[in-house]
Order: sequence, then C-alpha cells, then structure tokens
Amino acid sequence: MKLVILFLAMIGAAMADSKPDAVVMPSIFSDNMVLQQKSNVQFWGKAKPGDSVFISGSWNASAKTKVNDDGLWKTKIKTIKAGGPYEVKIKIGDSTIVFKNVMLGEVWLCSGQSNMEMPLEGWPPQSVIQNSAEEIKDANYPDIRLFNVTKAVSNTPEFNCAGRWAECDSQTAAKFSATGYFFGRELYKNIKVPVGLISSPWGGTPIEAWISREYLGKLDQYKPVIEKITSMDAEVKKVNDWIQSHPVIDVSSKDAEHKWENLEFGDSSCSKPEFNDENWKTMKLPVYWENAAIGNFDGIVWFRKKVEFPKEWVGKDLVVELGPVDDMDRSYVNGALIGGIEKAGFYQLPRVYNVPKELVSDSVLSLAVRVLDIGGFGGIWGNNVKMQIHPKGSEENISLAGDWKYLPTAEYKSDKFYVYKVDGQEFNSRPKSSIDISPNTPTMLYNGMIAPLVSYGIRGSLWYQGETNVGQPDNYKTLFPLMIKNWRDNWGEGDFSFYFVQIAPFDYGESARSYIIREAQFLTLSVPNTGMAVTLDIATVKNIHPPDKQDVGKRLALWALAKNYNKKIIYSGPLYKAVKIVKNKAVLSFDEAGTGLIFKESGGETNFLIAGKDKKFFKAEVKVDGKKLIVFSPEVKQPAAVRYEWNNEGEATLFSKEQLPASTFKTDNWDE
Repeated sequence: MKLVILFLAMIGAAMADSKPDAVVMPSIFSDNMVLQQKSNVQFWGKAKPGDSVFISGSWNASAKTKVNDDGLWKTKIKTIKAGGPYEVKIKIGDSTIVFKNVMLGEVWLCSGQSNMEMPLEGWPPQSVIQNSAEEIKDANYPDIRLFNVTKAVSNTPEFNCAGRWAECDSQTAAKFSATGYFFGRELYKNIKVPVGLISSPWGGTPIEAWISREYLGKLDQYKPVIEKITSMDAEVKKVNDWIQSHPVIDVSSKDAEHKWENLEFGDSSCSKPEFNDENWKTMKLPVYWENAAIGNFDGIVWFRKKVEFPKEWVGKDLVVELGPVDDMDRSYVNGALIGGIEKAGFYQLPRVYNVPKELVSDSVLSLAVRVLDIGGFGGIWGNNVKMQIHPKGSEENISLAGDWKYLPTAEYKSDKFYVYKVDGQEFNSRPKSSIDISPNTPTMLYNGMIAPLVSYGIRGSLWYQGETNVGQPDNYKTLFPLMIKNWRDNWGEGDFSFYFVQIAPFDYGESARSYIIREAQFLTLSVPNTGMAVTLDIATVKNIHPPDKQDVGKRLALWALAKNYNKKIIYSGPLYKAVKIVKNKAVLSFDEAGTGLIFKESGGETNFLIAGKDKKFFKAEVKVDGKKLIVFSPEVKQPAAVRYEWNNEGEATLFSKEQLPASTFKTDNWDE
C-alpha cells in the first residue's frame, strides 16, 4: 500500500509541471549555473499567457517581456565580465524564482558518444581513466560548474531535459565526462575565470541521431526515413502516453554515487521459485536484448530459469557464472539473493556468484536475475562458455546458456522509471511503433538532448564521436559539417567555436574503415571556426576507450586558448597542405608544423603509403626536411599519391617538434 501511495504522489508531482498555466523553467537554469560572460544570454520558459516576465541579475542588469499566447516566453539579459557569485531573480505573474550562486564565465557544450561520455571514474575494470583516483581526489574547483544532461530519446524536439548544475568537486567530477573535465580544467588554469561545462553525450550512437529532422531531411538518402519518422508522430505519442500512464519512480534527485541502489519496483515476487512464469516469453541467452525480441528498451527485465543437475551436487557449495551483465543486476537462487551490482559502469564485468550449500537441498534450482539497463545495450550478453553452474572448485559444469524466461517490469526514460504490473504481464500490451525509437534512430538525440539546450549562451561546443559510423563512413564528410551548421543555425549565435576529437586507432575489424572517418574529420577543418584534437598517438588498439583523456582534453583546450582566448601557443599538430612531385619523390608541405617536423617509426612501420598512377600502394620510406616531408619507395618510379595512417590500427609516426601528432590524410581523390 505504501508503494502505491508513493507512486501516486510522484505522478501528482509530475503532472503539476504539465498544467497549462504552471510556471516552468527548463532545468538548464538552476542554482550554480554559469552564464556566458559579456553577452546577451537568453532565458525562456512556460507560464500563463499574457503574464508579465521580469528578470533581474544582481550584476545590475534586467529585462522584461510577456508570455505569448502559446504559454511560452523568452528574452535576453546582458551579462558583464566574468565573476560572481550572483543571483538571478525571475518574476512571472505572482510567482518568483531565484537562482543563487550564479557565475558569469565561459560556457562549453560537450557532446558525442562514449569517449565523450566516459566519466572521470571510468568504466572499470576494462575501460579506465589513467590516474583516475588521483584525478578525482584533486578535482576541487568550485568555479568550474558541471551539468550532466540525462539520456533521453524523443521523436520531436523537447522543451526540457533532466539535469542540474553543480560545483566541481570529487563527487561531481567523478560522474562527469573526463574529456570535458580535463578541457575545462585546462581552460580554468589558463584564463582564471569560471567555466561552465554541459555534458550531453550517449555512447554507441551515430551522428545521424544528433541532427535535427529539418536538416537531415535535406539529404536525399535520408528523406524516406525522415518522412516515415514524421508520419509516425501520432503513434509515437500513443506509445509515450501509454508509458507515462504508469506509476513513476523519479531518481533524478538521488545522490549519483548511490543512485541505482535499493530500487524497488513491486516485482520482488519474480525471484521466488514458486512464482508462476508459465506465460512468460523466452529468450536465448547470452544476448543483448536489443538484438532479441525486446528490441530497444531501457529499464528492468527479469530472467528466470530452472536448472537440473546431478544429485551428487546436492548439499555442496556451487558457483553461478553469468558472464557480463549490462548494466546492473540482482541475482537469486531459490528466492535468496546470491549477489549483484547496483552501480553503473560494470557492464563488462563477468558475474560470478557463490551459492551456499544450504540453498542446494534439491537437484533442481530456480535462478532469477533482475537486470537493470540505463542506456545503450542491455542484457546478459557474454558468450556461451561463460554461462555455467558448477560445484565450487570443480571443473564439472552445466551450461546456463539457452532459453530463459523473461519479463520487463519497469521502463526507464529521462531519469524516471515507469512501473508495469507483474501480474498480467502488462508490458506485453505496450503499443508498438513502426520505427524503433532508440538512441540510434536519426534525429532522436537531437530532439531529446540538444533541442532543450538550444539558445543557452555558450562560447562553443566540443564533439567526440565517429566510432559508431566506421561501418558506413562515406556520408560522414557530408553529415558532420551539416550537423555543425544545424546546431549553429538553431542556436542563433553565429558560427560559435566547434572543436572536435579525431577518433583514435582501434581494431574495428576488416569491414570497418575508420580512416575514412578520420579523413572526414580532417576535411571538416575547412568549416569556419573549427579545430581538431588528433589522438593517433594515445590509442589503445584493443580498447575503444583510450585511458589518456588528459591529453584529449588538453589538446581541445589548446585550440580554445589560441583561438578564443588569444594565447600565443602552438595549438595543433601538422595538417597536410600540399604535395609536389620531384622526380621519384613526393614532397609534402604542412600547415601547423610548429617549429618543425619529427618522424619516428611505430613498430618498424612508417604508416605511409605511396602509389603511382596505377593506384597500387606500397609501404613508403620517409625523410624529414625542416617543415617538409619527403616520401618515396623503390617500387614507385613516378609517384601520384601518398596516404598516411590509411588503416584502422596504425599509430602516429609524424609529429611536430612540440610533440603534437599529424592527422590522417591522403593526397589523392581516388575512389576507395
């Protein structure tokens, strides 16, 4: 009964925000926020049509407007040079909102996929940040402010997102983008003004998801999917309305360190051996459920299986091995909890749990696993060999791979769980949509995670993405500049700075062409006010998440310090400019060569290729001549093309004397 009352109270609170005349401010405006200094920053919100809006900042600035007929309002207020703390007071009709501890400074948006999302605490045990513990301990910068946008997928542009501004300390920095944090720290140390960082990434997502419907629809090949997405607005609304009609558990205000612990959804009976799961559907494990019957879904899914084993095992201590679980789990035998992980980041960790002999009173056991997924892929996903049960200390085992019964009992969206009844298997009556609404669907992340931020005053944006597009990279040369234009146009602040990370070498497999993505990123430097941090020298070829995010953040900061804050520094490694053929050699010249070039082989490889007009490439020899590079091969008498790092895994061999690596490039325009 208490649980039902809690659910109803939460629904009431959520509905209060949606009343037509309610005063609503987007969460990007809050205590502790940073407003862009020396600018006209925009505020907006919802309220009763016709009400007066008056904004005042304690730095002696004010603005006023009226609420439009549609209940929306927006206006701009002038900011002065960096400083604080200040207060911002907003009076709307009879309501007054006061934001405290507000700083004026430099604001940057950080977005992309997992290498931008990867927090300072890392995702142990496999994906870690170097010196993470020390970095977290030292992350005490109250004038750096952090805002984490909660992951959200939407079919239409959202007015609001979940998140809150917080001062940077060991606790908040640990959960924040490591790349964003190291960028902000480098900026703060050099310009000594407050820095605001907004983190809005989602791991494993393609660039198409981050572009709006209006802009992606300009490309002929995307028009059919955009038309289909547009036509399904009504059915998506039906799905969302159905989901939101359920009891809600809101975790947005929970402490980040313990956010996922001890969550209860009224479904604990699913762990009991006597629970009737006769009508549950089955799924073959291990597998990501996105690749199985459930499809794209974040939230709680229960898995159940009865296991029969030799009578000789009865009364012995056993071990259950599930393999990795994405993201979290509680695991039960005969209704008793045998283990679990309720912290994010352990999705790669194999689950190995002991079963005490007291639970092994019969040769049949009931296994139940509650899996909690908060984004991206979900499920019990390793390989068949890693799923087994065996007596402790024995090599004899029985496989747990194969058919398991399953039932989703709560759906997770934007920091809220929508709870489904276990009895009657309510999830099975969830409406369907003709297109999967997922973080991989075109436009969905722009709508859910960028649109709510549009118009918030920023100095620029940081972007670290591309790994997900390596399988189909050819469109990236068009998509990436289009996305930059999309964001800039919608922000309406001109060509704000846009700095990005060139993806690092990694063993993507033979079918991937990450070098095409890297070249596309290099070519995007032709877009005004862009800059690129090259990471060819700090890769971990067998881990897609390089641990050295310090250098990534610093290299992004070099661009900002030089271009935005007028520091006289070398900010980029060598960027290919031109080639000149001199007899049997290709002489290459570079922009941003610093005080000269350095060449050093990697594992005995130059990572340069050279070809004649026959387009047959050979490994090349390389010599440095000041700020020029001479490339040749005895196999090529009349060079026509040179390529550098034209593979997935090759690491940097060309640097400036300042130790900044050169970008991937090719001198030809031949089709692949």
